[in-house]
Amino acid sequence: MDKNLFSKTLFQKFVKIEGSGGILLLLATLLALLWANSSLGDSYSDLWNYKIGFKTEGFELYKPLILWINDGFMTIFFFLIGLEIKREVLIGELNSLKKMAFPLFGALGGMVVPVAFFLILNQNPETLKGWGIPMATDIAFSLAILNALGKKVPLSLKIFLTAFAIVDDLGAVVVIAFFYSGTINLTMLIIALILLVFIYILSYKQYYSKFILISFGLVIWVLFLKSGIHPTLAGVLLAFSVPIRQKINTPEFIENLVAITSTIKMSAISKKPILSKEQIQEIDDLQDWTSRYQSPLQHMEHSLHGWVAYLIIPIFALANAGVNLTSEVALDTQLVVNIILGLVLGKSIGITAIILFVKKIKLINIPKDITLRHIIGTSFLAGIGFTMAIFVSNLAFESDPFYNLSAKMGILIGSVIAAIIGYLILRIKPNSAG
Repeated sequence: MDKNLFSKTLFQKFVKIEGSGGILLLLATLLALLWANSSLGDSYSDLWNYKIGFKTEGFELYKPLILWINDGFMTIFFFLIGLEIKREVLIGELNSLKKMAFPLFGALGGMVVPVAFFLILNQNPETLKGWGIPMATDIAFSLAILNALGKKVPLSLKIFLTAFAIVDDLGAVVVIAFFYSGTINLTMLIIALILLVFIYILSYKQYYSKFILISFGLVIWVLFLKSGIHPTLAGVLLAFSVPIRQKINTPEFIENLVAITSTIKMSAISKKPILSKEQIQEIDDLQDWTSRYQSPLQHMEHSLHGWVAYLIIPIFALANAGVNLTSEVALDTQLVVNIILGLVLGKSIGITAIILFVKKIKLINIPKDITLRHIIGTSFLAGIGFTMAIFVSNLAFESDPFYNLSAKMGILIGSVIAAIIGYLILRIKPNSAG
């Protein structure tokens, strides 16, 4: 099979998972809204605020269910983001300056301009810390819309959006690390970093063990949590320790595969529905060779995509998207409007303007099948900030439900408007000249 065709097939499978996950994310969001605004609204709040965990005299991990989801479940989401960033930087769409330029400049415009919109429009010092909310892009929702457009959009546009969203996620990770972490306990943080360095050294020495990664990962997660650094960042840093290289190459694997197959063929076949000792030995060898042939990073990324897209993100949405829409609930209208404008106008203007500018001064090359209409439409889709935007909102307004509720309302409305505009622009049939 042609290598480029194989790569495209893998990417199309990835897009399919993310797109389907986006649909499930939408259903979870609608369910959360219906539940929170129904006669059972109190049960929605009571469920997510129910505390679970354990306490001892010198140690406590006792948190509301919603924080276990936001701090715990979402660490797995961030771990996957870390795997994607490492893969893209080493062998993917970000592995050279030429490849990186197009999505990198787009992401920069898509982060800087929405933040500028928010800072210029914001008049309330108490809501200033929400500046990071409109800079986020939700890849699941945006890819779900691109998938719904089918052949109306080229595959290269989906690749651009994916690479753009990964750079955007990296930017969000940096912002969370430096601006949305609490008071830092240096002792806890130093211990966590020492453990991380130990795992990195093992990886460098070509030793990789899931057991060590998970065991150390849990300890590092707790240390980050107790240090004041947001624990989801532990997920990203742990992901960087997962090796991308295979222990054996393809010719060696095929050679051993042929040898194992030949041995199984020549061995006596039992009439009973069990394997002979020789066959069991060969199957064990096959599993060993297969594990050595697989890239640990690729294998883990492939294994986690379904869990994240179909379970973790929908549960996050279910727990966080339940905004009470009744007229009795007060909202900070200015904050709502600022976030809407940041997501809809900030994203679209920022991405489109910077891409056109750097193209004019010849810093980037845009694929021939991507037109100006595609760029403008995708820039609006990038304004769907849902998952990461809500996550940042929870961090920014953790101690102020009034502003958090207002921010979530702005995120929901802004994301819907951006999605509709982006979809309609990309759906327009180009004329014969275009």
